[in-house]
Amino acid sequence: MTLSRRKTLALIGGGTILAATGAVGYTLTLPPRTALAPWAAAGTYTEPRMRALSYAVLAPNPHNRQPWLVDLRKDGEVTLFVDTDKMLPHTDPFNRQIVIGLGCFLEMMVMAARQDGYDVELDLFPDGTDAKALDQRRVAVARFVPEAGQPDPLFAHVMARRSLKEPYDTTRPVEQAILDQVLAAARETTVAGSVGPEDIADLRMISHEALRIEVETDRTYKESVDLFRIGRREVDANPDGIDFTGPMFEAMALTGTFSREAALDRNSLAYTEGLKAVFANTDTAMGHLWQVTPTNTRVDQIAAGRDWLRLNLAATQAGLGMQPLSQGLQEYPEMDAIYAQLHDRLAPEGGTVQMFARVGYGPEIGQSPRWTVESKIVDA
Repeated sequence: MTLSRRKTLALIGGGTILAATGAVGYTLTLPPRTALAPWAAAGTYTEPRMRALSYAVLAPNPHNRQPWLVDLRKDGEVTLFVDTDKMLPHTDPFNRQIVIGLGCFLEMMVMAARQDGYDVELDLFPDGTDAKALDQRRVAVARFVPEAGQPDPLFAHVMARRSLKEPYDTTRPVEQAILDQVLAAARETTVAGSVGPEDIADLRMISHEALRIEVETDRTYKESVDLFRIGRREVDANPDGIDFTGPMFEAMALTGTFSREAALDRNSLAYTEGLKAVFANTDTAMGHLWQVTPTNTRVDQIAAGRDWLRLNLAATQAGLGMQPLSQGLQEYPEMDAIYAQLHDRLAPEGGTVQMFARVGYGPEIGQSPRWTVESKIVDA
């Protein structure tokens, strides 16, 4: 099982959380080192905010961009900003998915703080918002309140949480009762899911088509390819984006068989085999779940992120693999028909489908996590 890699969190005003260190060897079997450092450092800080943030940087986020910046210069508070250099302008033109990732970050921070007896009061977007794009305004001010927090049982699964991006075992059905247990973890959004055969078949086809459109649209595909991190050395140098690691990719990187240039060549083996691999994921879904909000405000998007993290942790608790299928919910013209189809099916009474995912059992369920990527914080 792979966990998303994490960077150090650069603090506004100076300093870092989770500084990554260590030289990297050259054998094909070694995992990245600097990219794993934040997982080892999580929970090792004594200062309550730093401790909570050391877990928050492990939160899921789109394309593993880790778009958070934090200011700790006011005692007892954490001020969250977005790093506007981390946007995905082609696949996420209104920054909706980035905000969902920030919601995941906030929920992880809150859960970690509550483990230590602190509650967290959140003031979201205190300077207002722009529905079209994020900017330099504050995303949230979080005030830590001592002796007011209660631990959340889901926090026990933080270190094992991941998005399982592997083909699922089609011989192992998912019981609706198990999926319902996962759905019960949500608190702020409307969630639903299905493991019915007809729904599985239909939603596999829709998600397959959405992925095909994204890959065959030059600008959206290139946005992902530009974020490929191929081999351990690239991962450690830039522990964000989309990683390709392990013995096979190390060998391909060394021989030049797999590169960003090859991935962009639609006649190359790297492109055709890569396409087969990602379709193997959509086409082996053994169930699906989704989140709906009544409107599509920035606050709704934060709520979706907070619940997405909870759903992911609950799936981990249940031994269930889960992977977002975000392509069909992306707001660019080529995806309009799929976007409408998903909304008609998943939100027939209106609202915005914020997240859509496949679930199932995979070969890595129950194994230990291998590694993850890096992020930034801001401190005095």
